[in-house]
Amino acid sequence: MKNRFREHIERVFNLENKRILVAISGGVDSVVLAYLLHQLKIEIVLGHCNFQLRDDESNEDEALVKEFGKRLNVKTFVKCFDTQKFSSENQLNTQLAARKLRYDWFEEVALENECDFIATAHHADDNIETFIINLSRGTGLDGLLGIPQRNGKIIRPLLPFSRQEILEFAEENRLLWREDSSNASDKYLRNKIRHNIVPVLKEIHPTFLKNFEKTQFFLAQSAQFIDFFIQNIKKECFIEEKSQIKIHIEVLKRNYQSDFVLYKLLYPYNFNNIRDLKQILEAETGKKLFSATHILLKDRNFLVLKEKEEKTEKIYEINKDTSEINSPISLKFQIIDNEEIDVFDKEKIFINADLLKFPILLRHKQEGDFFYPFGMNQKKKLSKFFKDEKYSIFEKEEQWLLCSGSDVVWVVGKRLDNRFRVTEKTQKVLIISYDE
Repeated sequence: MKNRFREHIERVFNLENKRILVAISGGVDSVVLAYLLHQLKIEIVLGHCNFQLRDDESNEDEALVKEFGKRLNVKTFVKCFDTQKFSSENQLNTQLAARKLRYDWFEEVALENECDFIATAHHADDNIETFIINLSRGTGLDGLLGIPQRNGKIIRPLLPFSRQEILEFAEENRLLWREDSSNASDKYLRNKIRHNIVPVLKEIHPTFLKNFEKTQFFLAQSAQFIDFFIQNIKKECFIEEKSQIKIHIEVLKRNYQSDFVLYKLLYPYNFNNIRDLKQILEAETGKKLFSATHILLKDRNFLVLKEKEEKTEKIYEINKDTSEINSPISLKFQIIDNEEIDVFDKEKIFINADLLKFPILLRHKQEGDFFYPFGMNQKKKLSKFFKDEKYSIFEKEEQWLLCSGSDVVWVVGKRLDNRFRVTEKTQKVLIISYDE
């Protein structure tokens, strides 16, 4: 196994001159992982979490890890957690709470000790169990790919090896490890699969592990092909703008199974219900879908994707002596005499300051807002102006207005109110520079 492990490490991971934090529980898998890496002269440190969930057993696990670290002559870090308290405070089940505590702490230890990778001891049997769990819950192709060999800084060097191989290696090398008594209970779904389903599959096909490895290879190839296909479609129908992404519906619908294509395109933005996505393609303008992180809007010929933000109705006051603001947008102000203006700069807005009531206000649209668009002597509701300018719902919500009292002076970056234009009778002019 040691030779196969070396070949696997050299082929898949580049660990030469790297420092590895080994996540070690004290169980046979993580003990073997640490031992093998150490045997290959790879620099390691050990990290052990004591979740204090199994009374004396947890402390005995910790003691074994510390002793093992001394035997290998490597740094060993141990952290005790009040897992039950953290679970309760964060409304997580015990397993999820322990997982979050574990990985957050491993990241800290890796950073503090300049470790290049964090190695966990997941193996081939873990991969099968994960596959079956995901299959039983209902999943797409990605969920059937199992545990990745590498995910950012997390590496899993034992994935090609079975639990039996690892156990035999530990016995041959007279390694000491601890058995987690909770692994014997079918209370947990993973244990139930481990004890009752996987053995039957291995009995039906003694080469099941090898067959499963082949299946995952073909699934991974299929996933790569689909991803390549999806990325090409993305280039055709995604229009990336400053604060949003527009998806051209007509271009999207040219593709076979466009609802599935949309699902794949939007999965990274946490939209995972394909039925909802199919419905929004056929919905009326204004229909919205929400994920945990984003909003998707149907707007005429486009789907508009935007990150969720806390909506603010705050009104910002700008005094007469204000020269510049940088929040919520960047504006520069200057008041000069009318006769000092030599030429009108298209990059700036010129406002009749004689008519302004300071402090002027910066706000979003309110019900009933209207203005007189520059060059017109008739008033126009802002809602009608937005419609004529083909604003999306998001753009309407985000458009800033510069106001004097209740009067809209400037639809920022778009149109000045004709009443506030500079004339021959104007004495003072407010010049605003606007950085989009």
